[in-house]
Parts: sequence; C-alpha cells; structure tokens
Amino acid sequence: MAGARGAGRAAATGTRPGKRPSEPELELELEEAGIPSPRTEVARAKGYEEYAEDSSDEEDIRNTVGNVPLEWYEDFPHVGYDLDGRRIYKPLRTRDELDQFLDKMDNPDYWRTVQDRTTGHDVRLTDEQVALVRRLQSGQFGDVSFDPYEPAVDFFSGDLMVHPVTNRPADKRSFIPSLVEKEKVSRMVHAIKMGWIQPRRPQDPTPSSYDLWAQEDPDAVLGRHKMHVPAPKLALPGHAESYNPPPEYLLSEDERLAWERQEPGERRLNFLPHRFPSLRAVPAYGRFIQERFERCLDLYLCPRQRKMRVNVDPEDLIPKLPRPRDLQPFPTCQALVYRGHSDLVRCLSVSPEGQWLASGSDDGSVRLWEVATARCMRTVPVGGVVRSIAWNPHPTLCLVAVAVQDSVLLLNPALGDRLVVGGTDQLLSTFVPPQEPAVQPASWLEASEEERQRGLRLRVSHGKPVTQVTWHGRGDYMAVVLATAGHTQVLIHQLSRRRSQSPFRRSHGQVQRVAFHPVRPFLLVASQRGVRLYHLLRQELTKKLRPNCKWVSSLAVHPAGDNVICGSYDSKLVWFDLDLSSEPYRVLRHHKKALRAVAFHARYPLFASGSDDGSIIVCHGMVYNDLLQNPLLVPVKVLRGHTLTRDLGVLDVAFHPTQPWVFSSGADGTVRLFT
Repeated sequence: MAGARGAGRAAATGTRPGKRPSEPELELELEEAGIPSPRTEVARAKGYEEYAEDSSDEEDIRNTVGNVPLEWYEDFPHVGYDLDGRRIYKPLRTRDELDQFLDKMDNPDYWRTVQDRTTGHDVRLTDEQVALVRRLQSGQFGDVSFDPYEPAVDFFSGDLMVHPVTNRPADKRSFIPSLVEKEKVSRMVHAIKMGWIQPRRPQDPTPSSYDLWAQEDPDAVLGRHKMHVPAPKLALPGHAESYNPPPEYLLSEDERLAWERQEPGERRLNFLPHRFPSLRAVPAYGRFIQERFERCLDLYLCPRQRKMRVNVDPEDLIPKLPRPRDLQPFPTCQALVYRGHSDLVRCLSVSPEGQWLASGSDDGSVRLWEVATARCMRTVPVGGVVRSIAWNPHPTLCLVAVAVQDSVLLLNPALGDRLVVGGTDQLLSTFVPPQEPAVQPASWLEASEEERQRGLRLRVSHGKPVTQVTWHGRGDYMAVVLATAGHTQVLIHQLSRRRSQSPFRRSHGQVQRVAFHPVRPFLLVASQRGVRLYHLLRQELTKKLRPNCKWVSSLAVHPAGDNVICGSYDSKLVWFDLDLSSEPYRVLRHHKKALRAVAFHARYPLFASGSDDGSIIVCHGMVYNDLLQNPLLVPVKVLRGHTLTRDLGVLDVAFHPTQPWVFSSGADGTVRLFT
C-alpha cells in the first residue's frame, strides 16, 4: 500500500521511483500534504512576508544576482538569490501547449500577462503599464504629462544686461601657452614639410556661370572658345503680333479652322492674331510661361558648335559597282511557262544534265517536264502534298527523291538514256538484306508491282512528316528533315546499304533546312535563329553562324563551299563568308516580303532569291580565289511573272546546271523558265 502511494506520488510529481527528490520538489510535496516546510516556518518565525513589499509600480529587487546572465541558471532549479541569500526557486511549469491554449481561451487577462525573467513568475500588467507600452509602440513619449511642443524659454536673452551671467575670474591656463597645442602645431608643420598635408590652393576667380546674353567680345569668357557660336537672338515681333494688326493679317473663319486642324509643328504662326480697341484691353498672354521655358531650353540644351562643311560630291559616296551589262550572262526575260498543276507548286528540281525538270505540287502529283519544250512527259500521283523534291546529282543514276507526308519516295522517272535507267534499276535490285536487320529510325520498303508500273522503286517510311529531302553530291547519301521535336529531326540515309541513322544526340531548336557541303564532309543545319556547321567524320560542331534574322527559311551553299546564303521570313538575304567570320558578310534587303527560296548556280557567279512579293532577284556573286579580296555582290535583275495567290508568290527557285537560266515555281500553279 505504501509502495503504491509512493509510486502515485512519484508519478504526480514527475520523478522516477527510487530516485531521491530534489529540495524544491520535496518542499512542494510537503506543502501539498499540508505539512509546512522548514523554510516556510523560518520565514514565518522571522515575520518575513514574501510579497509584503511587492508593488506593481516598483522594480522587483528580490533577485540580487547582479550582472550574471540568467542563461547560466537554465540547468538549475533556482533563478537567483534574494536579499537574505536564500534561493529563489523557479515556479513549476508542467503545462503543455494544450493547457496554454486553454488558458489563452479562458483567462481574460492572458493578453496582459508577461513572465518576469528575474523570478520566473507571471506578472499581470496594470492599465497604466499597458497604456505606457502602447504609447512607446506608437512612438510617443512615455510620460503622459510631457508636452513636446511647449514654448521654449531661452536662458540667455537678446537684451544687453547689466550683470554678467557668471563673474568667475579667468583661469591661469587661459593666458599661458599650451604645451599640447604647441605639440600639435609642430606636428602639422612637420607634415607640411614632408608633403603629407597639402595647403589650400587659391581659388580660381573665373566665374563658373556666365551670362548667355552678354556681349561676346574677344576678351570675354565665351570669346576664348574657338568653336563657340553665340546664342541665337529672338526674332523681333512683326505686324501679326500687334494688338491692332492690319486687316490682311487677321484670319478668316475658314483659315482659322484650317489653322486649328494643322499639327503644331506645321503652323506658320504659333498664335492667332487678334484685334483689340486699345492696349489697355489686351489680356495676359496665355503662353507666356511656356514660351519663356522653351526659350530657356533652346539656350542651354541645344548644342551650338561650328562645324567645318566638307565639300563632297554625292556621286563619290555611291560605291563603284560594275554595270549589269558587263556582268552578263544572266537571265533577263521569261521564256517558257510550264502549266499543268492544279494547285500551288511547292518545289522543283532539275536533272544533272539539265534536260528534265521535276516539280511537286499540293494537288498530290509529281510532274516531269522536258525543259526545252515545256512538255509534260509524265505525271506520277503520290497521294499527298509534295513538300520537297530532289533529283539525284550522280550522272549515272536516274532517281528522284520525293517527300510526301511521312515518307520519302524514290522514283525512277525512266527518262533519258535507257542504259542509265536500266543501270539504276539493276543497282537497286542487287541489294541483299542482312540476316539480322539492325534497329533503324526509318524503315525501307520495296514498292509493289502496281507502284513499280508508276515508277516507284523504294519507300522510306519515318512515321513523322517530312519537310525536306536533299542529296549529297556523290548521290549515295541523302538528308531528311522531319517536322518533330527532339534530336531525331535530321536523318541521313545511305542508298546503297539502305541504312538510316540519326547524327545528333540533342536538339538545338526547330530545324528548318539542311545542306551537304559540296567538297568537304560537312553538314549545314539551319534552325530558326542560326546555322550550325558539323564535321561528319569527327562528329563535332565546327562553326555557328548568326544570321541576325527572326526566322531562317532557306539555305544554299556556294559550289566552292566557302560561302553560304540564307533567306529569312523577315525579307532578308544574308551572305556568310565561312573563312571570314560567323557574322554576316552582307545583308541584302531587296525584297518586300518573306523569302521562300535561295539558290546558287553551279557554274556561273549567280545566285537568286524568290519571295512572296512575286519576284525573283538575280544577283551577281563573284567569289575570288584571292583570300584577301572580298566577294563582289551586285543585284543585276528583278524577274516578275508569277501572280500572287493566297498572299503567296514564288515558292522555289532552281538554276539550270549548265545554262544561265533560272526556274521558279509559284503559288499560281505554274513553273516558269527565265533565260
């Protein structure tokens, strides 16, 4: 029974059974049991009442620890000592957060209760203390009766008085030389001799401000400036400013309305003339302040400087360009129109020998033309919009690559030399598929017998829309651009081994165009805002070209390989010299609307651009073998013939491989030859 009672008491007081309670805990238990503790009895015997001298207005001086930090008492049961040297014990705080919350809800004085750090007890603030705290928080004085704005009383009056404020005799030190000042002066003299202290320089007597309206004689401040121009004088008032102007200076009603409609800068007079019977009847001028202010602005804000005029002949400023007739041959007039497509013709390509022309249209067909006669030799329906078309540049192959939807179709048009046509079919039929086909980003499919009758030989399926197809100069590789996001936008196909590969691991924006370098193993990739040059053998980025245009639309490489031109949708044609810089060598802005296509001639120093304004601009672009001589760019001819359809003009441009002729396809459904 006693053990249970002891365990209960241990649980109530928060001590472990078997552990001796501390001194304050023991006193607390004795008081709970109704037995007075020895300390309480000593206090009563001496007549000491703990809170007898307590007052809420006086500072609590029971804790006499002095300047000892209270943090030192954190691990002890007491918080200090009173005046008699007895310990001041901390009050028991066994309440958890829930008890504190209930106390906050139930106790109406919870908001004005604070903890005394010196004793650890809770103290309730009186109304006067709460008012004092609020006054201090709002930035007021602590004393209510203090008036910060009471009139100041000067101790010294401004009147001359008979008696002095103090009549103390002067000190002896006031007329004996000071040794401290002597030491200071000697230090200053030494510092001046050593150059550590610089004496004050005499001020420049010339004025920093001067009179703008002063006479500009040669001896004045302004006259010393060699290039000074005096401030312009105001024009003297004329008859129109008179209070009684002649009748011819007064405006009629129509002239007054016309004057009000004009812009302020276009008016001959900046006021309306009025007539008054006498000078006394003239009111105050409404624009007086504004005119004075504008005059001051003219005087001190307008830079006036005398500049020597250079006598230059305007003809000397125009660059010396050769005459266009000295740069012939180049196409000058329209020779043939190839009609047959029922919708806009997006792309065209010329055979390597220049005898045949292939065109692709939105009407879902590819047409093959004879260049010399404009006769349609063959029409191949492909069942979709033809985005791009490219004739194989190898002279012993008769193949046309057509980009339709998500596939690239390889057509044998069966035109020209029969040996070349038969050799092409024989080359395609000799392929032996490997025993273990590798995983490829595109699938190669043989054409069915019905498709072979129409000329189709192979179908390369990609699963995503194809926007461009272009051949390498040797005719075995072709690059394809897909309208998709990610690193598989560009694929390279090998015809002889029927292999496909994705050359890039990451994407650098939406790819618009690609082109093979004609001489070296480079691949040019044009995104929306830049052109990147990749080395295919080393598999590394060689150069970045910055066209400084909003959206690149087309790309062409010079036959020598050292120059590149880009067309953009913001009507710019940018010429890059790869040996010179990654910035444009020249920017041509001859077109009014977006450029759709650019092309170089394979033999002649010509390049052309087609635009949505319906024009083809042919330029002479001579590239010299001397590296010290910059390319010569001269626009020589503007060719027109296509009619605008749906705000679209020329969609593709291609040069004849041997003749100075240019082909163009337009939104009006025609292909035109300019010779």
